[in-house]
Order: sequence, then C-alpha cells, then structure tokens
Amino acid sequence: MDPLTEYHVEARPDRCIVQVYDADAYLGDTAAMRAAEVQVVAGNGYHLYFKSLQPDIEVTITIRVWDQPHRPPAHAEGSVPVDLESITGTLVVNQLSLGPAGMMELPRPGVYAGHAWWINRESTLKRYETALVRLTEEDSADDALRQAFADSAGHEQYVLDLHFVRESEDEDEDEDEED
Repeated sequence: MDPLTEYHVEARPDRCIVQVYDADAYLGDTAAMRAAEVQVVAGNGYHLYFKSLQPDIEVTITIRVWDQPHRPPAHAEGSVPVDLESITGTLVVNQLSLGPAGMMELPRPGVYAGHAWWINRESTLKRYETALVRLTEEDSADDALRQAFADSAGHEQYVLDLHFVRESEDEDEDEDEED
C-alpha cells in the first residue's frame, strides 16, 4: 500500500535539532525539546523536535500520510508514537536559527497520529567525528570540511508516518463553553 502523500526534505540539524510544526504554531516548547534529548523525537501536539547526534551534516526528513495506522519498519533503529495537530494543513520543517528547510501540505487540516522512526543516527555521528579528526589533522580549509560533510549527507533519516484522526476542535466553541 502506498501513502496518500509523501514529502522529503534535507535539513541541517542546527544545534542538533530539526523541528516539524504547523505553520501557525510559532511558539516553541522547551520541555518538548528537552524530552527529545532522551526520546530522539518529542512534541507537544503542535511541534515535534527531532534530536540528531551531530549539528552539521544534513539529515533527511520524510513525512508520509497514510489512510490508516502504519507501523514502523523492522529496520528502524527506534521509534516513538506521535500526535501532531495542524490547524492550517501546512507543516513546516525548520532548522532553528537557519530557518525553514521546506513546507508540506497535508491532505487536510486536523489531528494526525502515528510514529516517528529513524535510521543511521550513530553511523552519521561516527562519520561526522571521523571527518572532523581527519580534517583537523590535515589542517584543511573550510571548503574541504564542507565537502566531507556533503559526502556524508543523506544517511541519517527521520520518518513521520501519520494518519488522519479527526478534525481540529474549533477554538471559538471552547471559549463559548467557558462563558
């Protein structure tokens, strides 16, 4: 079975973090970011934080939307359940201080659930550390460092496998009920 939609983007894990969030969810969440330190991926319902082990080599972020729940593959190094609400129907993949790496249109706005899973975190860290040592020993220029990181790009991958759960609740209805 194929996903309803699929999106891929390369993002630099600025300060070892890549975010995915609804286009209107501007405020970050420090507690969720700290939770990603332990869980690899953590969120607060509107933001998801992906924690890489290195800050410079681009990682691949893949977002797939299925018509029903989809299990992480057997080759995944780890996975966590996630929930993500998108009131706008647009998800932003952000690189903290570097800005957005890309945007994805969901099939429709609403609440999505599923799993985040990943591969090649440790192996990318090892390549990163090896490149730094080798380039330091060779006293290489910045261009050589960028080339060493570019040669390693695309190996570390984070995947969001989501399915639609329900429409977002109307905020105005919640406010009316409190009055």
